[in-house]
Amino acid sequence: MSTTKFAVAGATGRLGRHVVDVLADRGHPVVPVSRATGVDVITGEGLADALTGVDVIIDVASWHSSEQEAATEFFRTSARNLHEYGQQAGVARIAMASIIGADRATAGFLAAKKVHEEVLLSGPLPVRILRAAQFHEFVGQLLDWQPGDVAYVPDLPSQLVACRAVAEELVDLALGVDAPATIPEIAGPRKESLAEAAALLGARRGVKVVGVDGSGIPDAELAAAGAFLPGPHARLAGPTFREWLDTQP
Repeated sequence: MSTTKFAVAGATGRLGRHVVDVLADRGHPVVPVSRATGVDVITGEGLADALTGVDVIIDVASWHSSEQEAATEFFRTSARNLHEYGQQAGVARIAMASIIGADRATAGFLAAKKVHEEVLLSGPLPVRILRAAQFHEFVGQLLDWQPGDVAYVPDLPSQLVACRAVAEELVDLALGVDAPATIPEIAGPRKESLAEAAALLGARRGVKVVGVDGSGIPDAELAAAGAFLPGPHARLAGPTFREWLDTQP
C-alpha cells in the first residue's frame, strides 16, 4: 500500500490531534506542525524543514479567540506561508477545515474563516476545503466563557459533530484522487439546539443553563434562520451530542 507523507498544521489542537491519529492509524508518515513542535506557521520558523519531503498539507491551525480582526490576520498570514513554503518544498496540495456557513458570514470568527478560505484558494497550490459544523467540544467552550453557577447560551440551531468524524472525512478528502466539484460539508446526525446541548453538559458540571436569543453575537439572525446548518448534500455522521457526552470522562 502506498503512503502519503503529511504535514498537519495545528497538529496539537482540538481537531489536529484527531487528524494525526487518523493518519497514523492508516499508516501515513506525519509531520506535526505547531509551535509546541518548534514550527510556527506565522513567523515561518522551522516550516521549510518541516515540509521537506511532504506530499500534502492538512491545515487545521486555528486562532485562540473569536476576535475577528486578529483571527483574520492569523489565517491570512498562515495561508500565505503554507503556500509559499509548501510550493518551495514541492507539496502537491493543501486540504483545510472550515466551518459550514463561512461563505455567508459577515462578522466574527466565521468571517475570518471566510477570508482564510479565500486566501488559500487564491494561492499557487491546489486547495481542497471541508466545511464542518461546530464540534461537540464547542459547547464546553460556551460554558467555560461564563464561570459561575449560571450560563446564558444562545438558543440557536446547530448540527454538532464529532471531531473524529471530521478528521476522518478531511483525511479522505486530502487523499482523494480527484477534487470534488463543490465544497463538501460534514455535520452531526441531527439538528440540535446549542442551549439544549449546553444544558446536558451543564447538568454534569452543576451549572444551570438559560437559553437566550442570539442578539449580540455575530450574524445571529443568519444563525437563527439556519444559515449555518448543513446543506442537503452534506455527509451526516454520529454520534449525537448526548451520545458523545456519555463517552466523556
